Amino acid sequence: MRLQKFLSEAGICSRRKGEEYIREGRVRVNSRIVTELGTKVDPGKDRVEFDGKSVTLKSEHIYIALNKPKGYVTSCSHPGEKIVLDLIDIPERVYPIGRLDKDSTGLLILTNDGSLHHRLSHPSFDHEKEYDVTVSKPITDGSLLKIAQGLPMMGIKTRPAKVRRVSSKSFRIILKEGRNRQIRRMVGKVGNRVTKLRRIRVSKIKLGSLAEGAWRNLTEKEKKELLTHLNS
Repeated sequence: MRLQKFLSEAGICSRRKGEEYIREGRVRVNSRIVTELGTKVDPGKDRVEFDGKSVTLKSEHIYIALNKPKGYVTSCSHPGEKIVLDLIDIPERVYPIGRLDKDSTGLLILTNDGSLHHRLSHPSFDHEKEYDVTVSKPITDGSLLKIAQGLPMMGIKTRPAKVRRVSSKSFRIILKEGRNRQIRRMVGKVGNRVTKLRRIRVSKIKLGSLAEGAWRNLTEKEKKELLTHLNS
């Protein structure tokens, strides 16, 4: 197993973050610092350490739904800021899948399942994310159509989205991608500004009535539906 995958499966971090940790020299294998990304380990034989602490594979995966409040950063570590992990009071290490920016609220999934993290984070798997959006001034039908059809952003046109008006200043949007501050940037391109952004669904998992700042474990039915959908 590649070392970065081992760190991910152990619930330390995502694979991408694991690559950063390896390059930074924070990972040891059999007491030797390893900085090569292609390094492979045998979980049954090799001793892996991260920041001087022994790392072992998790025997049970954890899946959590959190209603992220405004003001929290979607990160495992961000000095000087409140992070979403501050809201999860469990001894096991979990990490967030994808991001919600600091000013946004709503559904965030956290897990120690590295495989699920990869499949939910990568845009090629086409899972949906649904948002409620409120803007600063009435938004025209033409603007909503432009957002739905896709807009140029950082040299690439956004993928078509499903958009439904809720009121003169609010709409619901379903995306199959998640570029940095994508919805805020798209709304800005049509001459408006997002004042509230809340994610209400990720793939098959819905936010529902979960209170802001609260979290819960996914039900067995939700886990089965999610894993089946992502593996189909």
